[in-house]
Amino acid sequence: MNRISILLQTSILCLAMSAPALAGDTITVTSWGGAYTKSQEKAFFGPYSKETGVKILQDEWDGSTAKLKGMVETGQVTWDVVDVEPGHALQGCDEGWLEEIDYSELGGKEAFIDGAAMDCAAATIVFGTIYAYDASKFPNGGPTTMADLFDTKKFPGPRALRKAPKTTLEFALIADGVAPAKVYDVLGSPEGVDRAFKKLDTIKKDVKVWWTAGAQPPQLLADGEVLMTTAWNGRIYDAVKNSGKTFKIVWDGQGMDFNLWAEPKGSPHKEAADKFIAYTMTPDVMARQSQYISYGPTLKAAIAKVPADILPDLPTAPENTKNAFVVSAEFWADHDEELTERFNKWLAQ
Repeated sequence: MNRISILLQTSILCLAMSAPALAGDTITVTSWGGAYTKSQEKAFFGPYSKETGVKILQDEWDGSTAKLKGMVETGQVTWDVVDVEPGHALQGCDEGWLEEIDYSELGGKEAFIDGAAMDCAAATIVFGTIYAYDASKFPNGGPTTMADLFDTKKFPGPRALRKAPKTTLEFALIADGVAPAKVYDVLGSPEGVDRAFKKLDTIKKDVKVWWTAGAQPPQLLADGEVLMTTAWNGRIYDAVKNSGKTFKIVWDGQGMDFNLWAEPKGSPHKEAADKFIAYTMTPDVMARQSQYISYGPTLKAAIAKVPADILPDLPTAPENTKNAFVVSAEFWADHDEELTERFNKWLAQ
């Protein structure tokens, strides 16, 4: 990192910590619960409260926008910072119930990896949709490319895929030879959609399970029901680290996606919320979260601060991003309904 970058990141941290907390300062941060929120508690909430005296209350949500929009529309905003997905960030900006992010206070949009700095939300983590297999079932070497997931001659056996077009269609195109950087150019045309479904046709009879919940893929592998399955990287990592499974992730062709901080319009604690977000958006602080969950930082400078023994398991490790794509929130906002309808009809055939 050059000297200017170091000074910039230091100034951001100083800004986040400069104003002393007033007695009784409290903000409410809403997230998703489970291991993910536990990682936020350890990396962000606890240290921030200890360093500033600001009390952080927690709430959970399921991603349904009705409550969040209702707060803003009625002027009864009780959430100050909300962990959102890219689709929420787009909708909240378009409909006016999320604040725009001032990236001048966060080192600029260029400090983030591609796709992580959205107008109304700033990403804190990257997770990957990948595929995985049980290495114990492949004594002579397992699959290494996205094309191998679709190669039932080289690797015969049942598969499991997510019961949704998102990432499933992208994977099909990559397996068919489309470069990840061009996948949405191709999928954006009728011919490209046809090409993706034609590739899916080649393994449809070998897909034993179409999964709908994140807990299913590791269980399917553990039970030996499938030879390989698409999954979210954190689920596979957890099975390896905490359950001793011999699962292996294939990072080739992974779809990188984000979780982001956003602020509902009308929060009575906006200044305090801004300072909390700025604190989490400093490289040293952001890098902490990867010690507690296998998701990657979104700040380029934070990636460099992840311990060497952790980095290889993260979606943002340089080796794991060589042939990856960023899931396009814009594309799926425009095409999700029509492609889901076609996908469901295809499944029923």
